[in-house]
Amino acid sequence: MLWTAFLLGLAGSLHCAGMCGPLALALPATGTGPVGYVTGRLAYNLGRLATYSLLGVVFGLLGKSLALIGVQRWLSLGAGCVILAGLLLSTRTGLGTPMVKAVGWLKSGFGALLRRRTLGSLGLMGLLNGLLPCGLVYAACTGAAATGSLGSGAAYMALFGLGTVPLMLGIGLSGKALPIALRFKLQQLAPLSLAVVGALLVLRGLALGIPYLSPDLAAGTCAHCH
Repeated sequence: MLWTAFLLGLAGSLHCAGMCGPLALALPATGTGPVGYVTGRLAYNLGRLATYSLLGVVFGLLGKSLALIGVQRWLSLGAGCVILAGLLLSTRTGLGTPMVKAVGWLKSGFGALLRRRTLGSLGLMGLLNGLLPCGLVYAACTGAAATGSLGSGAAYMALFGLGTVPLMLGIGLSGKALPIALRFKLQQLAPLSLAVVGALLVLRGLALGIPYLSPDLAAGTCAHCH
């Protein structure tokens, strides 16, 4: 199941491009020359990965606790249904608008860190960026919980974060070369990635006995869960 985390991050990075792309473009250079420019953006992305991994530990521990009382299967099934229902409702009722406003409000608090222009401040910005309200991150957290393991939950979220790095790092390095219109066009594809992970979680919860995709959790075939 861990491989789905990287695919979710890779496809979901289209969403990141629209929501957090402007922040990545606003990152200041640290030091002088190309090396300082690149290392600053790497520090920012490493900060995001650290936060995602920590979230994975928390949700993996939650999933483990639920697995001990025999509800891991229902957690996976319920999480998948919630994700799919949320997608349907957001497209029909515009529930995504408050989330966009919340993200915009939180981004305004990064001003002080932007002015510091240090490697540490960029890493801290990445740490805080990982805590921004984001449906995609919430979807990944449900997947981490469904692993039913602290270590696997951390690995799930780390792989999710790695999937977002290529595009987010590319945006940060591109400067103003990436048109704003293109970023928003990419963002429109993000619901597809959420639909995929929702379907995978539902399939896992059904426990159809299909290795890796839908293992029989009740039979203890957890070797195929990851």
